[in-house]
Amino acid sequence: MAHTRIRKFNTKDTYPEQNLDNDLCQAVVARGATIFLRGQCPQELDTAADIGSSDPVEQTHKVMQNIRQLIEEAGGDMSHLCKVTVYLTDVRHREAVYRTMGEYIKGVHPVSTGVVVTCLARPSWLVEIDATAVIPD
Repeated sequence: MAHTRIRKFNTKDTYPEQNLDNDLCQAVVARGATIFLRGQCPQELDTAADIGSSDPVEQTHKVMQNIRQLIEEAGGDMSHLCKVTVYLTDVRHREAVYRTMGEYIKGVHPVSTGVVVTCLARPSWLVEIDATAVIPD
């Protein structure tokens, strides 16, 4: 791993009452070129077209695919991911969103913050995730 991950943990241990499996950590020490991603939503990167789904799992897949694509376009890969902030419009979608996000961050251990908000830019969006990655020197 290119970065130092401090106090790694998995959400199945910290939230045993929820069906989660996310590799996270308490802090990341990184040096290199920083990539700041704007909040990614369930839309196509090239056209900004909404994916047209009200399923939180499908929306999260698209969001994480966008994050992966943007990091790769910047010359990095998902192992360079350091921080995510997850915005949800309904706390009841938390497990589905985090389980899906977990598929993309398995073994990466970024830091993560989750926030429940009243709404996002489009009423149909259930999840938005912003991210920071650092490509090592």
